[in-house]
Amino acid sequence: MNKVVARFADGFLVKGMTADFSPAKDFFHLDVESAPAGAKPMEIQTRDLKALFFVKDFRGDPKHSERNEFDPSCPPSGRRIRVVFKDGEIMLGTTTGYQPGRPGFFLVPADTSSNIERCYVVAAATREISFL
Repeated sequence: MNKVVARFADGFLVKGMTADFSPAKDFFHLDVESAPAGAKPMEIQTRDLKALFFVKDFRGDPKHSERNEFDPSCPPSGRRIRVVFKDGEIMLGTTTGYQPGRPGFFLVPADTSSNIERCYVVAAATREISFL
């Protein structure tokens, strides 16, 4: 099971656990963190998302300010990439799987102390994607 935060293109956010997310599938199921015991998993259409964040924990560190810069002492693996979402958010990170025309790709944030381990970026929710 993966801890994830699903951020929808319309700004809605839901936290939970998933075991069946795949970029090759149109939907996945999420056991919502705040749902009562025994509740049915939520079915999420991937196309409705901005991004799916795979996180270390659901709370994160409220004092942490996400840094959109690479640590020179920790060279990243993969290609450096900059993503500008339609809502104006900018993420820097690395990817080994971005290809124009695909519905999405995985990105590992540049900030090594981020609560986000990796995220699946939905290409339709972006305004600009560029290699650095």
